[in-house]
Amino acid sequence: MYRIITVEREYACGAGEIASELAERLRWQLWDHALTEAIANLAKVEHAVVERCEERADSTFRRLVNTFLRGSYQSHMSAPGKEPFNTDRFVSVGQQVMEEAAKAGNCVIVGRGAAYFLRERADAFHVFLYASYPEKMRRLQLSGKSQREAGQLLDHVDRDRIEFVKRYFDADWPTRSLYHIMINTAMGNENVLSIILGTVHSLERSAGEIPPPSRSSQPLPSW
Repeated sequence: MYRIITVEREYACGAGEIASELAERLRWQLWDHALTEAIANLAKVEHAVVERCEERADSTFRRLVNTFLRGSYQSHMSAPGKEPFNTDRFVSVGQQVMEEAAKAGNCVIVGRGAAYFLRERADAFHVFLYASYPEKMRRLQLSGKSQREAGQLLDHVDRDRIEFVKRYFDADWPTRSLYHIMINTAMGNENVLSIILGTVHSLERSAGEIPPPSRSSQPLPSW
């Protein structure tokens, strides 16, 4: 029986909306923005500080930190007596939060390396969502982004995720063998939801006949 669904995604493919609707239909807890809040609360830093290092390797994060060193977040980044909140800390605290969420079960977790952290759990169903560049551009412009801004985001966000996964999991992004299904969201949110729910229910019905996707035997790194 699946109690956890992780949703990894390419930027701007609509995964946030799809994950939210999925959680609502299942009446499960959604861990997306709530996950950021939980990490911030546990680490005792501002929500915005966590956002700036989500799914980014340290090199990128440090460039962002340098931009804000004169701002109000400086005290939260390196306050005396506090452990600096960098990407290493984000990963460590994020793992704790996700493991607690998984233990509680009945949850949909979006990104933040969840599929990698929870890859050994038999009760976790892993989804990867993607879309073509024009489809992602369309979705961003519908959300109010200019063509220039959308193009810049599409050029950089997923590149940061590739670096993040390479550094912290020594894996390519996406790691195809990790996911039960990979879906092109250009088919529409409703069709994507139907495929996810239909596949979950089908696998649950035939749990004794179909093996889970292959898992790497390489242990997770420790921080």
